[in-house]
Amino acid sequence: MIELVKAKLSDITQMQDLVTSEVKDGIILNRTDDEIATNIRSYVLAKDEGRLVGYTALHIHSQRLAEIRSLIVDEAYRGQSIGKRMIEFTLKEAKHLGVEEDVLVLTYLPQFFEKLQFSEINKELIPEHKIWTDCIKCIHFPVCNEVALVYKLS
Repeated sequence: MIELVKAKLSDITQMQDLVTSEVKDGIILNRTDDEIATNIRSYVLAKDEGRLVGYTALHIHSQRLAEIRSLIVDEAYRGQSIGKRMIEFTLKEAKHLGVEEDVLVLTYLPQFFEKLQFSEINKELIPEHKIWTDCIKCIHFPVCNEVALVYKLS
């Protein structure tokens, strides 16, 4: 049975191992161990009897905007609604924390998020600080094929 739990510092090595190929392929942005540690409270993990099989993070940009980052599910566990459950968890968490308006996601799989009521937006609407903080580190910058979508909380 898959359980969703908040990440601990002791999970970082497994988290990095799970995402290695997606980082190498430029699908997920590389995060250092220190970056993950600094933001450890943002992560929710999917575990199968203690084995890490997926994770994502909810990053708060402002009172009005949060972002879902680094969604990954182990290939052997895909198609079991684990990603959906993690996204639903982060949306509830955003509401609980008081995010007032939107939850943003940048993805190569827009159809997955559209099924969860996210709507595509023009990337020019993304706050500039997001671009200069994260996107500039990407191997695809400045030519990015990711799709920007938002979930309206209000």
